[in-house]
Amino acid sequence: MKHSIQIVSLAKNGALEKLKTIRANSPVAVRGKVQQKQAKGAEMEKTDPWEIQLDDIQLLNDFPKDIFMKSDTVFAPRHRYLQLRADSELREALRFRAQVHNVCKEELEQCRPPFVEIETPLLFKSTPEGAREFLVPTRKRGLAYALPQSPQQYKQILMASGIPRYFQFARCFRDEDLRADRQPEFTQLDLEMSFATGEDVMRTVEGVIRRLWSTLLSDPAPSGLFRRMAYEEAMSRYGSDKPDTRYGMEITRIGHLLPADLVNKITPLLDPIVEVFKLENNDNDPVAMAQFITQFLDSPAGAPFNDNPEGGPGVFVYDAKKPLCGLQPFGFEAAEFLEDLLVPDHGDLIILQARKQAPFAGGSTPIGDLRRALHSAAVASGFKPAPTGFDFLWIVDFPLFSPSSDSEPGQGGAAGISSTHHPFTAPKNAADVDLLLTDPTKVVADHYDLVVNGVELGGGSRRIHDAAVQEFILRDILQMRSERLADFAHLLEALRAGCPPHAGLALGFDRLVAVMLGKESVRDVIAFPKIGKSGEDPMVKAPSAITEEALSTYHLHLRGE
Repeated sequence: MKHSIQIVSLAKNGALEKLKTIRANSPVAVRGKVQQKQAKGAEMEKTDPWEIQLDDIQLLNDFPKDIFMKSDTVFAPRHRYLQLRADSELREALRFRAQVHNVCKEELEQCRPPFVEIETPLLFKSTPEGAREFLVPTRKRGLAYALPQSPQQYKQILMASGIPRYFQFARCFRDEDLRADRQPEFTQLDLEMSFATGEDVMRTVEGVIRRLWSTLLSDPAPSGLFRRMAYEEAMSRYGSDKPDTRYGMEITRIGHLLPADLVNKITPLLDPIVEVFKLENNDNDPVAMAQFITQFLDSPAGAPFNDNPEGGPGVFVYDAKKPLCGLQPFGFEAAEFLEDLLVPDHGDLIILQARKQAPFAGGSTPIGDLRRALHSAAVASGFKPAPTGFDFLWIVDFPLFSPSSDSEPGQGGAAGISSTHHPFTAPKNAADVDLLLTDPTKVVADHYDLVVNGVELGGGSRRIHDAAVQEFILRDILQMRSERLADFAHLLEALRAGCPPHAGLALGFDRLVAVMLGKESVRDVIAFPKIGKSGEDPMVKAPSAITEEALSTYHLHLRGE
């Protein structure tokens, strides 16, 4: 909360003359008498009740003439300190962040048995967990540290060390392209529990969430268990593994009823899966809906959907005044089925999208991305009201392995598959363990993601606690090279020393605070965030060029020169 106090001078004295010469935004030291204001009633309620009768004022540091600072000034990222000074909402977000930190800590330390806060090292080693790492060269030729993607391995080793419950607000580093909800360095609330299952972890995290919402927000979290949805169901109904279910627009598979000529118009695929969803028009105006979807597909947000190599979206506006209500390309039978399926109203938008016949993989499908983008555009244009409230659910039953891709490094094995989350996640049950030997791509993971309003707040899993199973996953399933497998020797040794069963989770702390405050970007809840795809800090101009002296000190040279 921003506090201010008024300074008054009842007589023309030296202090008043000095006050007149001091520029706004300058720090000062004031000497005077604190007294209660004379204002009464409604006027008093709008202001601070105290004031200072000025005796003397001393300038501590002059605010320069060449910096312009007003309440509506928009500061460039390189002037983040001025933005923080001018923007009380940003300062309030940082204060709120500190409160969230304290509430989380109190809740975990009040659990029985309590969690113990333990710091783990930031100078780690390079291990192929799944994301790209930042390397830290040393003066020892050829040797480097790696900044941790997460404290995952250290906290599992803590479980092998006899620590029953651990947590920390951990700094993590991943060399990835930036998005609104992603930074190259970020904070996560990391926790792990020994002799525990995923169920135990989920109940604990639900307790933290309820404590946060009841303490800091007026909109409470659910009193009962959070909803659960399997990965396959989330991808099928919403085209996303982190769906915002508040606004409906559920996706349904429909291709088996569509005329062949219609399918050929929307996709070059010979045997596609075709799916459909409906966007309701609150004004029942088909002309306005047609204008909206045309503008969207021509906009930067919508244009990429037209370039989908599997085919652009099929767009239909339901119009009760037209033959077959504007669904003539479907034919009578398919149009009738579609009406029974979607129950469209006058002016509603119907979207078709094709995709390959393949199992779900990754975090979204093309029609899921289109669903989310269309809803955002509809809210921005006034077609739809913005959804309200908080909708919590656990996404469970992820595949343990996913096909490797060029865009994600994975674990670098030769099998053509990578761990969907990280290679320390355990199979869900005994049947999944058996599938490791016959068809690893069908193994279900004992993994769980906490999602609220389309944002993944965090994820966790039950871990592999048996060294032989862990080595089998790394060597035989992922087919890591022997030298990469050796990078995990420390973990395998810890598991071999009688490590108990354990499970854990990490909440993205920046995302958590942003969601609680209704912020679109985590940059709005971080004091000094990075910007741009390469993660620059324009205020301090980092990353900076490496000097020749530094290159020599760390035995480095730049290739391609």
